[in-house]
Amino acid sequence: MSDSTTPETPSRLPEIYEVPVSAPFIWLKAGFRDLIRAQFASLFYGVCFALMGWTIAFFNGASFGLTLAAASAFMLLGPILAIGLYNLSDQLERQHPPSLRQSLTVWRGNMSNLSLFALVSTVVALIWARASAVIFAVFYNTGLPEMGDFVQAIVSLDNLEFVFIYFGIGLIFAAFMFAISVVAVPMMYDRKTDAVTASLTSLAVVAKNPGAMVVWALILVVLISVGFLTGFLGLIYTAPIAGHATWHAYRALVQRPS
Repeated sequence: MSDSTTPETPSRLPEIYEVPVSAPFIWLKAGFRDLIRAQFASLFYGVCFALMGWTIAFFNGASFGLTLAAASAFMLLGPILAIGLYNLSDQLERQHPPSLRQSLTVWRGNMSNLSLFALVSTVVALIWARASAVIFAVFYNTGLPEMGDFVQAIVSLDNLEFVFIYFGIGLIFAAFMFAISVVAVPMMYDRKTDAVTASLTSLAVVAKNPGAMVVWALILVVLISVGFLTGFLGLIYTAPIAGHATWHAYRALVQRPS
């Protein structure tokens, strides 16, 4: 991590490394190791993610459609919400005892650019939440479906149009956020760089490592899906693992600052 709190001026992008397709499994293993080493500090963030999920479910009541739309939109903000986990992994990398207090305030080092990125992420998340609700309303004109109806639509052949449109549009939003954020927030934290340079670096990472990025995206989907399917309880563990592993992905993909 750079000692300076002054954001880097945008210039050329850092060197991007090419990694094998199997690299994401190494990052996943490193993320699990950091979860074990950080223990309480790491699980604190996991509990926060789970509480956010439960809060979304509470305010949406029995409406599974609205809950799914809001929760999936919330998860688009995951990269920016996990900045404390990146700091914990950085502390462990430096052989420092993990400090929860320190990790809670690291966003101050590059607040303007992190805020800009958070704003863009929030706008995208809100658009997806609205689009998701509209799709449900179009295909379920008798009211938003319960969880059983949604699962039935996926596993049966009765409503393939809904499945293709819902997941197709969702994939577009998720792919866009993944492409601009895969290393953006760790980079803004570590190098104090600007949001545009960080996002362009993420796009360059995806372009240079398409195979590894597809595998990495699928791993993240599995981790978050486990969290959703367990009523958000699984996020206590899967969210910190994803956050820690993202830090190791950044380290493996982007040249370290000199």
